[in-house]
Amino acid sequence: MSGRATPATVAAGRTKTTYTLHPYEAEGGDGHSYGTDAADALGISRGRVFKTLVAEVDGVLTVGVVPVSTSLDLKALAAAVGGKRAVMADPALAEKATGYVRGGISPLGQRKRLRTVVDASAREQRTVYVSAGRRGLQMELTPADLIALTEAVVAPIGAG
Repeated sequence: MSGRATPATVAAGRTKTTYTLHPYEAEGGDGHSYGTDAADALGISRGRVFKTLVAEVDGVLTVGVVPVSTSLDLKALAAAVGGKRAVMADPALAEKATGYVRGGISPLGQRKRLRTVVDASAREQRTVYVSAGRRGLQMELTPADLIALTEAVVAPIGAG
């Protein structure tokens, strides 16, 4: 894996978590739907590819991990962590806190570990895909491993 290691793969490897990397040709710039592009490029159901979104719940950065086929329900995210109000975090703040660039933010191996909520639909899948820490690279792992590695709360936070 030399040359391809990212903080996400290092974090998974440190715990001897089994995962598979899936590279693909990443396209687009700001405002682009990186997750749906990943699902389409890899030929995977959009319900199995999860995007990592950073929000602020009552002023505290919080990660929501939801299928790319849905959007993040901010009220549900706030409720899942006992908060009252959630808004999407400024992208520059999300990049600084996680150490990743937009479109490559992984729920694993973040510069500063943020509290995380994984959508309950993940448990319905045998494996899920999340960003491996850079655009054009997805990591496939079991939902149980994703939840354990991120110490996530599991709740229905996907909408639509």
